[in-house]
Amino acid sequence: MGNNLLLLITAAILLLHCLRCSATVYTVGDSSGWDISTNIDSWSNDKTFSTGDTLLFQYSQYHSVSEVTEGNYQGCNTTNVLQSSSNGNTTFALTSPGERYFICGNRLHCLGGMKLHVHVVENQTVPGPVGAPSAQPGGSLPPRSSKSDEPSNSVSFVNPASVEALVLSSFASIHLIKFKVFEF
Repeated sequence: MGNNLLLLITAAILLLHCLRCSATVYTVGDSSGWDISTNIDSWSNDKTFSTGDTLLFQYSQYHSVSEVTEGNYQGCNTTNVLQSSSNGNTTFALTSPGERYFICGNRLHCLGGMKLHVHVVENQTVPGPVGAPSAQPGGSLPPRSSKSDEPSNSVSFVNPASVEALVLSSFASIHLIKFKVFEF
């Protein structure tokens, strides 16, 4: 019975650790993408964006995406941007908590509602290993696969090194507890 309880506790710790190591890639606008016909406000309403998450903007040749300040977001100022991309498949890593603002590079599209404001909260995860690569704002992901008509809305990532370390330390603890129990 003691072994089953210990195994259950170890499994619970492992599951909690895996959940804490997750990040999400959000495809802005889901299957509609970054487009003037997409209701970007309703898309973002039910989402919580955390540090470590990534925004993926997928759009046609008629659009672009620019990160801007709050003032430029409010006025759809497309001339003074923080960073911009027009490759059709752009990612922005959410690396710190706070407000982020994105607009279409076509001012008329921005005025028509093609803009996104996200509030990024601090993620309560264990940091990655020292020296681990991080996503760069404005980078891009490979094009969509043609294998499925339905793109996924989010992808979770688990750091295998963290899981392995947790499993090894859990088994070491089990053997230490067994040793202490049989010592009496």
